[in-house]
This record gives sequence, C-alpha cells and structure tokens, in this order.
Amino acid sequence: MNRSKGKIITHRYASKVLKSNPLKDPYVRDVLVYLPPEYTQSNSKGYIAAFGLVGFGGQGKMLLNADPFAENIEERMNRLISKRKCGPMILVLLDCFTRFGGNQYINSSATGRYEDYITDEIVPFVDKNYNTSAHAVWGKSSGGYGSIILGMRHPDVFQGVVDHSGDAGFEYCYPPDFPKALDAFRKSGGPKKWLNKFWKKPNRHQKNDTLPLNTLGMAAHYSPNPKSKEMGVDLPFDLNTGETIPEVWNRWLAWDPVRMIENYRENLKKLKLIFIDCGIKDEFNLQWGARMLHSKLEKMNIKHFYEEFDDGHMNISYRYDVSLPKIFSALS
Repeated sequence: MNRSKGKIITHRYASKVLKSNPLKDPYVRDVLVYLPPEYTQSNSKGYIAAFGLVGFGGQGKMLLNADPFAENIEERMNRLISKRKCGPMILVLLDCFTRFGGNQYINSSATGRYEDYITDEIVPFVDKNYNTSAHAVWGKSSGGYGSIILGMRHPDVFQGVVDHSGDAGFEYCYPPDFPKALDAFRKSGGPKKWLNKFWKKPNRHQKNDTLPLNTLGMAAHYSPNPKSKEMGVDLPFDLNTGETIPEVWNRWLAWDPVRMIENYRENLKKLKLIFIDCGIKDEFNLQWGARMLHSKLEKMNIKHFYEEFDDGHMNISYRYDVSLPKIFSALS
C-alpha cells in the first residue's frame, strides 16, 4: 500500500429534505469522501472535515476529474499532505446540481432546501461515519458564495470558511448578463419555454446559453415565488420592456454577502477562519465584491485573510494550495 495516497469513498445518500423538491431533481445523491493517508477511526484527535462546494454548473465529483494540465483535488491533497504543507484532513464533495443549472446552497421554494440538506443531513452523516473533530466549508464561485453564507448563518456547524471568487457585490456581477438573458427569454416565449428547449439540446455547452441559464438560476435562489407561472421564479426585469423591477431586485440584494455580513457580526466573530480571495481579472467583476467584503470585515474588526491574485475566474484550483493548509492550521 502506498502510504502517501488517500482514498475516495462514495456514499449514496437518500435525502429526506430533498425528496419533495419542486423540480423533481434526484434526492438520492453521491457524497464523495476523501480520507487522508493512514486515516484511522481511533485517532484521538479526530480529523477536520472540509466540505467542498463547486461553482454553478458543477457537481462535487468534478473536482476529481482527470486533467493533464492540473491536479485534481485528490492528487492535490495527497501532495500537500506528503510534502507536509498541510496536515491530514477529510474532504467531503457534494452534489447539489439542479435543473436550473446549479446551486447557491440556500433554501428556495423554487429549487429545494439545499441549505438544510448540507447542515442538517450531510454534516451529521459525515460525523456519524467518520472520525471528525471540526468542520470547514470551502468553494469557488457559487461554491465560494455558499461557503460564506453557510458560515455566517451556521457558526455552530462550520468553524472555518473559504470563499474563492464568490458571488458578491451583486450590482456589478449580475446586471451585465441581463440584456442577453432577456433576449433569449423573449425569443423562446418566456423563461420556462427557454429552459425546456435548453434541456432538449444535444449540446448544452453553447456559450450563448450561459447567461440566460445563470440569470434564471440566480432568480430561482434569490427571488423564488411559488405563485409565479415561470417555474416559481420572479425575474428582476420586465420581460417586455427590460425595465428593472425594484422590489424583485431588492430581494436579490438581500442575499448579497456584502449586504448580509453586518447582520451576522456576532456569528462571524465565532469563526476560527474566514479566508477570501479573488483574481484581479475576474470576468464576472467579482473582485469588486471581494474588496467590499474585505473592507466591511475590516471596519467590523472581524479577523480574516484576504488576498488578490493576478488571474481571472477560470482554472484557479491552484489557489487551494493556499486555502486548504489555512483550514488545517486554523481548526487544528
């Protein structure tokens, strides 16, 4: 046995809270667990469990994809541990994909109770089956957003938070998508018809589908409305004129981490680690939201780590070399 390698265990978990989800998305899902080399149930100290959340359009198992140009998360963790850059940790990779194209990891009447799924089901499931001592949540893009939201709302569950290029500063990252999303919805006869056509396509990786899918997905999380005929979602703009609908847009802004953190000051103070970073060339303008978060945390005297790096939004998994060791150091 190669002692420098950990192992991946796949669980099939049947969720009670997702069983009645409105999209009829699968409620039995894979939970992938990375165990570090020489993991043992009898270790008296236990192991930090770091729960990984992927970006919009992804599933946790994608972190294990083979890539000839980069390490997957298993290879990266093995190297960090073997070179003593990080101590042994458990990684938990989640699948929260939805018909809307992804997840923001919050409860929504349009998608399902994914916040409850993570905090009330998956974390206790991992604790029951593995030798855990503490929990962190980490992710990139929508996964970074989910991490900072779950951390500030559930400091009793997660003691550490890592937010890589997470959605924040909504007025800069989302409205640039709206005109093309609006055009796509109008041409299809509405968002519901557009989404149905999208899922019938043989190629769902076309660039011109990204913006309407992302806009609809965000609306499903930030402005759900069970009474709406458009799949239980309110859009932040008028489909005929394109005019912004202030009351709906304000519902989006209420979920912006930049606007939320002041209401969660005491919870944020309880966290042992808050790590935020973003590339200065981020294609979705997320560096501005990251800077706003950093500025507000500083003004609130909340201890955190903040870094900017010379890159964009894509292919930045190398940043886990910075954040994963910080999780281990802060929570050990």
